[in-house]
Amino acid sequence: MNYILLVINILLLVSGQMLWKAGMVQIGAINLDSILQVVKSPYIIGGGIIYVFATGLWLYILSRMPFSIAYPFQSLAYVIGVVIGYFIFKEIVTPTQWTGAVIIVIGVYLIAR
Repeated sequence: MNYILLVINILLLVSGQMLWKAGMVQIGAINLDSILQVVKSPYIIGGGIIYVFATGLWLYILSRMPFSIAYPFQSLAYVIGVVIGYFIFKEIVTPTQWTGAVIIVIGVYLIAR
């Protein structure tokens, strides 16, 4: 059950970041004129709300699991981020980045054993 909660937490974190990225794509570069747009953006607000839930869940996870297992597991968010960047945001992901993502997955597997 703890690992399921960890995966949910990771998905919440990635979802929040994805909303923030979508909001910033819509707004563009931050400057003095765009700060109000950032604060009022439904994407930015939604991502923040998701992060609040993710933080609450994270505190619950920390009360039930060793930090030395739970925290490294969070690195899977980076792997999901690479995949989302490639498929959703149409970003270029180099072979070196894909290799790094695979190494992270292997490392998490070794830690979780």
